[in-house]
Amino acid sequence: MNTFFCSDNSRIAGEDIIGSVANHQTYVLIECPTPWASEAFHSRWVPENLRTLVEEVKRAKLPIKFLLIANNLSHKSDSTTILIYQQQEGLINGLSKREYKLENIQQAATVIKKYLLGKNSVSYELNTNSTRDILICTHGSHDKCCSRYGNPFHFHATSAVADLNLDNVRIWKSSHFGGHRFAPTCIDLPEARYYGNLNQDLFESILTRTGDLKSLQKVYRGWGILPSSIQIMERELMFRYGWDWLNYKVAGRIIDQSADKNTIRAELIFEKPDGSQYNYQARLVKDETKTVELKSSCNANQESVFVKYAVASLWLTSTQFVTVTA
Repeated sequence: MNTFFCSDNSRIAGEDIIGSVANHQTYVLIECPTPWASEAFHSRWVPENLRTLVEEVKRAKLPIKFLLIANNLSHKSDSTTILIYQQQEGLINGLSKREYKLENIQQAATVIKKYLLGKNSVSYELNTNSTRDILICTHGSHDKCCSRYGNPFHFHATSAVADLNLDNVRIWKSSHFGGHRFAPTCIDLPEARYYGNLNQDLFESILTRTGDLKSLQKVYRGWGILPSSIQIMERELMFRYGWDWLNYKVAGRIIDQSADKNTIRAELIFEKPDGSQYNYQARLVKDETKTVELKSSCNANQESVFVKYAVASLWLTSTQFVTVTA
């Protein structure tokens, strides 16, 4: 019997999980009852036209992430929810959202294809911009850690939202979005922040934005609107500015990097709610003490090297303040 669990292995190794998030321009979330097959879109409830669309987008290498989602009512619902989160240009603090309520999942491919072509299915669209959607990976057929840790965490997360009376927060089970070895892991939308190795106390802190923000150091995987290699820079600034940071609009980029990618110069610009802007730059270096060689999943045949970076220096290059006139 295989008793190896990749998330236990990562925790034992003390892996720093920051910078483990891919950047997707678009998330397409389709409600579909569980159970899901190991390859989610080969599941029995996924219609052929939707499976074909997902495969076409994958072949075209478009920056779109398709996920199946479900809640405790999905298996007996007489409708299907589609959520599309889209990253916009410029300074942002999250993704824009479109939500659709369909009669059944067979209509999903048509609605999604119209959206991707710049058209909109107005008759199916709902206005729920204030809703916060938290996806917890429970895709146990893809990796057993997501069942072992994701399913119990989904139960407790759903209870926490109810206990805190957070009417604008929805908790979803989700198919695989990466990072099995950090189970239980979640995406907080529309912000697109990722977390892993979660426990209930820290999850409540994330929900309510209270407590010691630096306590999230071991669970914060990174912000999905930024390149993965500079997500550690964003974490440094988040800890510097506190919970207010989550209200700032941000844009980040890699200015240059060495050929071996061991040294990176990055820039991060942010804007406060009062309109004032700050420009930071950082020198990021490969951290040999934190770079690890681990199995990326329970089913991996061999170990992979996961390069970690450290913020060698961080400096403010410019500020622009708003002048208020009477």
